[in-house]
Amino acid sequence: MARAATTSDAFNAIAEPQRREILALLRAGERPVTDLAQELGMSQPGASKHLRVLREVGLVRVREAGKQRLYGLDARGLRPIHEWVGGFEQFWNESFDRLDTYVQDLKQTQQEE
Repeated sequence: MARAATTSDAFNAIAEPQRREILALLRAGERPVTDLAQELGMSQPGASKHLRVLREVGLVRVREAGKQRLYGLDARGLRPIHEWVGGFEQFWNESFDRLDTYVQDLKQTQQEE
């Protein structure tokens, strides 16, 4: 099955490590592309391309501030990812519960010996 186009799917967009880094930087607040590029050690055009992809999938918003364009995180776009990952929460909780039961049984066995 072919992958969805990066520009239409948040999962594919965040599969790129530098885009995840951009999102992490934007958690602290809005930043101009030049700051993001410098922080990530990439060219301004490279950062702009990543920001365009993130904007197109709804993970980043942009606003004009004088001559600058400030980019900010739009976490609403992460909801499908959050919901998908959240589906594994029950699996992990049950796994940890079984592990805790096993460890408690081991302790009980050792105390009885």
